[in-house]
Amino acid sequence: MFGLDLTIFLMAVGVTVFASIVKGAVGFAMPMIMISGLASFLPAEQALAALILPTFATNLAQALRQGWRAALATTREYWRLLITLCVTIALAAQLVPVMPQAVMLMTLGLPIVAFALTQLAGWQLRFHAKNRGRAEITTGVVGGFFGGISGVWGPPTIALLLSLDVEKRENVRVQGVVYMIGSAMLLVAHLGSGVVNGATLPLSAALTVPAMAGLYAGFVIQDRLDQRRFRRWTLVVLAITGLNLVRRALAL
Repeated sequence: MFGLDLTIFLMAVGVTVFASIVKGAVGFAMPMIMISGLASFLPAEQALAALILPTFATNLAQALRQGWRAALATTREYWRLLITLCVTIALAAQLVPVMPQAVMLMTLGLPIVAFALTQLAGWQLRFHAKNRGRAEITTGVVGGFFGGISGVWGPPTIALLLSLDVEKRENVRVQGVVYMIGSAMLLVAHLGSGVVNGATLPLSAALTVPAMAGLYAGFVIQDRLDQRRFRRWTLVVLAITGLNLVRRALAL
């Protein structure tokens, strides 16, 4: 199925459902969970291609949850971040086909482990956001570089929003808009790099269905569970899977 053994495909579906449930419940971490989980049993490039369409679809739903006018207003307000992010993603994505597998796995694993462990330790990364324009551009460059390589640009965006003390509801909407536009750019960039092609796109499309189901299940969970405890265990899973990527890189 999609060039995969049935067991491997079902494992990919399981990772996607779990990642999207987490996103629905806490608002982020889907690409980190997907890339660290999928790359544990798929080639890193195939894992990256597989997460692109599910990520875009769930981010679209998150961005538009408060209506298209609110999403449009967010796009206008954060235009510096979005332009910088998209340009950097387009440039960084071209590195993926020429990166050795070990280097790519290490580049994926180390930031995920660092993010998870610092969050578990209670340390929140913050930018000095006195100059908002500079802070947005810095966020776009840092997030775009890792986003182009791994599909993960959430931590710098979250750090920026914390630094600006953005209200919770707006925070979730801004994340959705940034991730949606970034994932659309990621798709375009990797169509150019060759990572997304006729062989890898069908799997990504197929994983969109369980991703949307998981997202709405996560919205329900968000209203019922202790989010702090759920988020903590999500970070533990991230740390373990990130360490597994580092282990694979060292083995190579």
